[in-house]
Formats: sequence, structure tokens, C-alpha cells
Amino acid sequence: MNEVMTAADASSSLRNYSSQPSLAPSNFPLVSAFLACTIAQFLKIFTHWFKERKWDSRRMLSSGGMPSSHSATVTALAVAIGIQEGPGGSAFAIAVILACVVMYDATGVRLHAGRQAELLNQIVCELPPEHPVANVRPLRDSLGHTPLQVVAGALLGGVIAYLTSNSPQRTI
Repeated sequence: MNEVMTAADASSSLRNYSSQPSLAPSNFPLVSAFLACTIAQFLKIFTHWFKERKWDSRRMLSSGGMPSSHSATVTALAVAIGIQEGPGGSAFAIAVILACVVMYDATGVRLHAGRQAELLNQIVCELPPEHPVANVRPLRDSLGHTPLQVVAGALLGGVIAYLTSNSPQRTI
């Protein structure tokens, strides 16, 4: 049988839900996405050290590098929405399409733009000092990601969303 909820039942239910004190934000997908982005950016310091054998804290605020924070962010968002609302919802579909576009862009357009910037910087360095563009500030060449960096970011994002979904603080 269909049950009808009265206004008193709804208001009682709302009072019980809103009276639960919580220090953590209640938007699980948003928290998962921001956490995945933050952890991925933090990890870039260590992966850069492993590759270059020098510490560079600026890597934490830059794009490009291992792992892809963009991929981690959108994957955590999609996985968290899938966990919270199920894979049949419109929000999950939108998040998956967004994740695919972001990751495709990172390995395509942005990766090649970074490689072109690298080549242009090399050409400018070889110009004689009296050339008009010889003193132009170098272009940023760490823009995109290799497929491995994107996969690593996506795996990190999925793991972060899964781990935060099992967190005892989460109230949905």
C-alpha cells in the first residue's frame, strides 16, 4: 500500500535530521572531490622529488605532473555521486561525462600545448640577445598530463571517494 506522509511527520523528520550536530560538511561528493584534489596536489611535491631529485613546493599549486589533480577531482566527484545516489541517476551521468571530457582534455589539448610551449621556449633561448623576443618570459610548459598521470589521478580520486564514503562522520 502507498503510505502518505503528513506535514507533522515531515517536519518531525526534518527536525531530527537537522538537529544532528556535525563539524564536517554534509555534501559528500563535494568533500570527496576537494579532498582528492588536495591530496593529488600535495603528492606532486614528492613525485617531482622522485623524478628530479629536488624539492619544489611550488608544484603543489601548479598544473601538470603526477598525479593529475584534475582527474582525481572529477573521478572522486563521479564515484561519490555514484555511491550516494546510485549509478542510474542523472547526476552520476553528468559527472561521468564531465570526468571523461576533463581527462581527455588533459591528455590531448593541454599536453600538446605544453609540448609546444617547451619547443617555443627552446627556440627563444637560441635567439641572439638583440632579437625583439629574446627577453620574453618563458611560457609555462607543464600544462597537461601523460596518460599514466591521468590514470594515477583517476585511481587516487576513486580510492579517496570510496574511503570517505565509509567514513563514520558521513551523514546522508
